[in-house]
Amino acid sequence: MNVLPASLLFPMQTLSGKGKVTGLLPECAAFGSRGLLVHGRSLAASGVLERILAANPSGLETIPWQHPGGEPTVEQVDALRDVLLSGDVAWVAAVGGGSVMDVAKAAAGLRDAPLPTSAYHDGEPLPSSRVAFVAAPATAGTGSEATMVSVLTNSATGTKKSIRHPSHTARLVILDPDLLTSCPPALVAASGMDAFTQAVESYLSRNATRLTDHLALQAVEDINQSIETVFNGGDDASREALLRGSYLAGLALSNARLGLVHGLAHPLGARFHLPHGLVCAVCLPHVLRYNRDVCRAKYARLADVLGPDVEERVAGLIRSMAVANPFADEVLQDEEEVVAETVASGSTGANPRDVDAAAVRAILHALFSATGSTGA
Repeated sequence: MNVLPASLLFPMQTLSGKGKVTGLLPECAAFGSRGLLVHGRSLAASGVLERILAANPSGLETIPWQHPGGEPTVEQVDALRDVLLSGDVAWVAAVGGGSVMDVAKAAAGLRDAPLPTSAYHDGEPLPSSRVAFVAAPATAGTGSEATMVSVLTNSATGTKKSIRHPSHTARLVILDPDLLTSCPPALVAASGMDAFTQAVESYLSRNATRLTDHLALQAVEDINQSIETVFNGGDDASREALLRGSYLAGLALSNARLGLVHGLAHPLGARFHLPHGLVCAVCLPHVLRYNRDVCRAKYARLADVLGPDVEERVAGLIRSMAVANPFADEVLQDEEEVVAETVASGSTGANPRDVDAAAVRAILHALFSATGSTGA
């Protein structure tokens, strides 16, 4: 196994600690005198947005922009690109969950690009970006703050996939556990299981290296030890561990890719309009069973972190946070299209065991069965 990936990409700077987000705008001033602060509704409702803006330094013009909610779309990116062009901003800061960060990151990266976002979503080469992106996650899940990737849905076609470019990577990341205090339990469960899945899949990825293995295993340990505590109310230590685990999982996946869970999650999430982390959570037990025989040495190492039965620990997390399978008794109208998208996915291509159409159909049938078993 290689020690390093062929290309290693990390954010330029990361600041960690309680209360660090209030210093966001003074840090952003280093990137230019005019910028955009992208946020969700909850940041304004909690009063955190007001505290961030109160620390705006003299001479810095900061334009707040509220994300409309829901999963990130190419249409939202286009709307934000228009704002960036009209405001001639030098930096974009995102404080929020994965949707906020992905829309902000993509818009910053494509501000000066000549084509609509849908063209790049369909595969047109992305130009390099000169706009600085800054990220402060307010959920512990997607790891978007650590990656060059934005996962977007084209509302017109229903296609969900990613765009990526090294220049989209954050210049600055702020990890502040205070931002997790207002997360409702259901969001902690869904986003936390997204991060947990990313840690596990990047560890098992056929592109893994010794470096990404170290990052991924630490992420698995941090998330495993903290997610249930945060789900049940949490404290500063557990919120810090969960946020750190999500960030480390993002670093690992950015440099190792993922696996079959994410190959399934994108087409299923787009069709049923479900939170990405929820779909990952219910797919993970099936994919763990599918991969077991080709990953026994790594499963043994995961068992050192999670306990003797890795699959049972995952099932236990799902039970303890009342994560229900949303596909039970649902009907998948276009199964063969989902199968084709899953097999063709770059995430599926990194899965440690080869994946064919029959394997995908078997997992889909289990997910959409009357009981909708997740292994829990």
